[in-house]
Amino acid sequence: MIPAVNPALLPLFVVVPLLGAAALVVVRRRPVEVAVMLGAPLLVALGALWLLAFHRTVPVLSHAVGGFSDVLAIPFVSDTLSAVMLLVTALSTLAASVFLVLTGEARYRFVPPLVLLLSAGVNGALLTGDLFNLFVWVEVMLMPSYALIALTGTWRRLGIGRLFVLVNLLTSTVLLIGVGFVYGTADTVNLAALAGAGGEDQVTAAALVVVLLALAVKGGMVPVHSWLPRAYPATSAGIMALFSALHTKVALYAIYRIVAVAFGDELPFLTVFAVLVLATILVGAFSTAAATRVRTAMGHQMVTGVGHILLGLVLLTQLSVTAGILYLVHHVISMSSLLLTTGALEHTYGSGRLDRLSGLARREPWVMAVMALGMFSLVGLPPTSGLWGKVGLLQASSQQITGGDAVLGWAALCAVVVASVGSLLGLQRVWRRLAWGEDMITYRPDDPTTGRGEEQPLPDEVRVPRRLLAPGAAMIALSMALFAGIGVVLPSIDVAATDLLDVEAYVEAVIG
Repeated sequence: MIPAVNPALLPLFVVVPLLGAAALVVVRRRPVEVAVMLGAPLLVALGALWLLAFHRTVPVLSHAVGGFSDVLAIPFVSDTLSAVMLLVTALSTLAASVFLVLTGEARYRFVPPLVLLLSAGVNGALLTGDLFNLFVWVEVMLMPSYALIALTGTWRRLGIGRLFVLVNLLTSTVLLIGVGFVYGTADTVNLAALAGAGGEDQVTAAALVVVLLALAVKGGMVPVHSWLPRAYPATSAGIMALFSALHTKVALYAIYRIVAVAFGDELPFLTVFAVLVLATILVGAFSTAAATRVRTAMGHQMVTGVGHILLGLVLLTQLSVTAGILYLVHHVISMSSLLLTTGALEHTYGSGRLDRLSGLARREPWVMAVMALGMFSLVGLPPTSGLWGKVGLLQASSQQITGGDAVLGWAALCAVVVASVGSLLGLQRVWRRLAWGEDMITYRPDDPTTGRGEEQPLPDEVRVPRRLLAPGAAMIALSMALFAGIGVVLPSIDVAATDLLDVEAYVEAVIG
């Protein structure tokens, strides 16, 4: 039997990384930095596992910080979905942190505390039950992200990194305006108090749409998606892996939560939303083929992944929401593996450009095996978790065809299938450039300040160290474990979808 969890402990998911960040600003000793940087996400993962076990019997856990009135307080709310997100984001943060330590980027001044501060913002955003505090925690995520781009980017990358700053400053402003509109129309920004408000009041629904619009831009949804595959590769692979797993997925989680609580099964903008989601699926998939760098291709795959995840809300059934959450979990894991493995190649050979890398299937068979499995996962092939994510979405689309809106169901099914083919073609092009061709005899490592380097002879002993491959390999192994153990994992994902859609339990736990 799982011991009862004191709701007052929920803020520790934020406090622990914050205290770790504060400590590392003062203590500048390498062993301490590594221990705290890796220990904090590990503790969060263990805490998330405890919450997952506890939520088997108690669906929702809520705590009003300071004991203030439930509607006025800063609420921390946990259910199975938030616990799943805490676990997955903590594991991806741990893998990226290990990679940063191995590449030496963690030695840069303030990188460890900035990563912990980013993690604290993510945990706060996942546990908050209040729209204004969602904005606050998103800003807590963004502030260290701006600094991480500056610390880990080249001069060339910094120019593109400004796009990340500008987009997020603009969308944060829109988000805050939307939260103000919600408060002005509904007299509250507490999510539980807003239950069903989007379906009852058109003015409140319009205010909530402004909030969702800002989150959609942050998530990288078409037609406001092009910044993502340009800006994310502007930093190092380790930091991009963090951004992929944290920034984008927190925005998508917030969209799921707001739609489920405030709108329920009545989406007034369903047609427009469906068209944009289907376009996101297709545009991201087919844009992959135009990429000239490996991580740019991964950026486009992030866009199509956003569409697949949001498809669960378009169909909005128990099955589709379960499939959407499962796809979100799979995408965090698989994308982390691919980005970290790509980072290992870049760190060794000095570039991630497709015209500078070739013949790696013979030179780096283990690295390319991990890359191949990661690409299998994005396309939806066994033995990876991507298969079950795609199967779930196809089942939900088929269910919609037979028992709901047949046009929507067919459109969703065709989009998923066609996008899978598009992703396969794009990733096949990336694989062909990397794996085959002539053996590399020269390479042009990027200069750390300009991002451009001169051609140099490639020594035969240059190989990707196994320790650099380990984080990416561990994440793809986790994806394969999810494939093999889907019978164990799927019930928890299904409970997460049930908790999300059971608004009454959420409201009861938060405001009574």
